[in-house]
Amino acid sequence: MSDKDLRIRSIVISEGENRSPNRAMLRAVGFTDEDFKKPMIGIASTWSQVTPCNMHIDKLAVAAKDGARDGGGAPLIFNTITVSDGIAMGHEGMRFSLPSREVIADSIETVMGAERFDGIVAIGGCDKNMPGCMIAIGRMNLPAVFVYGGTIQPGKLDDKDIDIVSAFEAVGQFNKGQIDGERLHDIECKACPGPGSCGGMYTANTMAAAIEAMGMSIPGNSSNPAIAKIKLAECEAAGKAVVNLLRKEIYPRDIMTKRAFENAITLTMALGGSTNSFLHLIAIAHSVGVDLTLDDFERIRGKVPHIADLKPSGKYVMQDLSNVGGVPGVMKLLLKHGLLHGDCMTITGKTLAENLLDFPPLSEDQKIITPLTNPLKPTGPLYVLKGNLAPEGSVCKMSGLQIKKMTGPARVFNSEEEATEALLQDKINAGDVIVIRYVGPKGGPGMPEMLSISAIVIGKDLGGKVSLITDGRFSGGTHGFVVGHISPEAQVGGPIALLEEGDLITIDSETQELSVNVSEEELEARRKKWTAPPLRYTRGVLGKYAKQVTSASRGAVTDDF
Repeated sequence: MSDKDLRIRSIVISEGENRSPNRAMLRAVGFTDEDFKKPMIGIASTWSQVTPCNMHIDKLAVAAKDGARDGGGAPLIFNTITVSDGIAMGHEGMRFSLPSREVIADSIETVMGAERFDGIVAIGGCDKNMPGCMIAIGRMNLPAVFVYGGTIQPGKLDDKDIDIVSAFEAVGQFNKGQIDGERLHDIECKACPGPGSCGGMYTANTMAAAIEAMGMSIPGNSSNPAIAKIKLAECEAAGKAVVNLLRKEIYPRDIMTKRAFENAITLTMALGGSTNSFLHLIAIAHSVGVDLTLDDFERIRGKVPHIADLKPSGKYVMQDLSNVGGVPGVMKLLLKHGLLHGDCMTITGKTLAENLLDFPPLSEDQKIITPLTNPLKPTGPLYVLKGNLAPEGSVCKMSGLQIKKMTGPARVFNSEEEATEALLQDKINAGDVIVIRYVGPKGGPGMPEMLSISAIVIGKDLGGKVSLITDGRFSGGTHGFVVGHISPEAQVGGPIALLEEGDLITIDSETQELSVNVSEEELEARRKKWTAPPLRYTRGVLGKYAKQVTSASRGAVTDDF
């Protein structure tokens, strides 16, 4: 151990006769005299049996603890919650998903603050605990490393890859009579074969890649599968790295700069990631005091081609990308073409460009990542749309879509359940624009994802024939002509609250417009008649969340007062 005292906070416990009772508690969990001379490292584990994404993280946390101890720290594991978006999807439970991000961030910050840890390794798996960990890291600004638990293997049915989205789309196919109950059951049983996060370029893999691009995880961590033996080695390396960060006095806000967020957005656009990245990256940026807006996403989108043929709109999954060079291979390609800031600092103590020197380029014969000279799309697929329906903005994902514009009559629903029932009863016709409102951050509350209904649209062969707009959000597994995050939301009187059945709505990705063919005078007349419905929840987690949360355009954070 170096001569430098690395106990930047824990020294208040480790030294002095008046802290003898504090140390007595730690001796009960295994601390010795020697441990009190070392920096205390928190290992924030999101282990849980409620989802395959996190079912293996207990072992990863132990490996991180071993690494931190080997690196000269005194580590302790603590846990925080996770919820499964896949299990919560399509019913009341989804209202708790996005709020769980804040609960996770708050709980990690709380433990770290109370215990006076000097640094942290945070290990995440499912969609919300990843940004939750990063928000906590940003708020605390203590030396930190994030570790991703890894992607799931694809399921197999008839020698073809399937995944959780296959199961959601099978519901629509069953409803239409294209498959029978036995086939639906087969898909259900084989879609998720073991540990790891949903396999396509969905929200978990998107955020893992973005965090690696920001320099906050071990290089290569984001694309290595959950079952890969290297995962344990990554966790050990993360434990050692956080102590090294203490020695070098490198803090998260030294790494998570505006340029680092631009790298994250660049990689997200190139890979065709989830629209949830808008919410989460803006929220993480807020935690470190970086001014990141929807306009930044749009500025970068115009410069970065979409080059990854990954699910949900493409053919391949993250494990396939891992096999041909992974996220580091993609970043080497982007750096070579001047699309990344290679001089950004990372948790290794080296720059992004220096880290990438250790990795080979993508395999020459691979088909997952196209050349930048022949991309799937010349610009990024994640669009910001504005107009008289979304003055503050909305987001959509246009990868894999031939249709770029649609004008159709509004079919207005005040809940996902009502819209789903209409769809399953064949009351939605080609050309309709399904509107689901009062499901934003406050109105939901919790801004529930619409994977269930959007997957049924695909399963009923209505993809590209109808569109769906909402002040809620979409899963990273969603594909089709869908627009979410409409701001301001209906609950606070946003224009989406003023829509009436049959209003003509235009969605145009070329002009980046989301509008309704109703005059301002008529909208104002409707506004005068409109009154806000009561909040669905007034107490408990969702009641507190609804009262505090900001709009989606500001990351749906709860500490922006």
